[in-house]
Amino acid sequence: MNRRLARETCMQILFEMNINKNFDKRIADRFINDELYVGNQKEYIKSLIDAFLNNKENIDDLLKKVAVSWEFDRIAKVDLAILRLAVTEINYLEDIPVNVSINEALELGKKFSTDDSSSFINGILGKLVEKGE
Repeated sequence: MNRRLARETCMQILFEMNINKNFDKRIADRFINDELYVGNQKEYIKSLIDAFLNNKENIDDLLKKVAVSWEFDRIAKVDLAILRLAVTEINYLEDIPVNVSINEALELGKKFSTDDSSSFINGILGKLVEKGE
């Protein structure tokens, strides 16, 4: 499994957690224990999900600060999962360059969300990076 597929898995985990309003690590464990996840990608998934769960309030607060013209609860669930993943990478996983996190988020938006999703995601992440948050 490559890093892009690992990010897709993380996005799906974050999406499921949000849909179920249950941010329990056991949801992630169910995905991670699949035999497809080997080596460093399994560790990446674990580290990203752990970083998100340990910093969920801060991550959501950062998103709320930059998404000023959007009601947080009305952001598309897929877009929110992608944004949470990217913000977690940018702020809590030091080995991933910011531009890589943003580009990967845009690719996830193109693949899993609407045609307008990429510009929305890019705008939010651009503001976040610009503010240095």
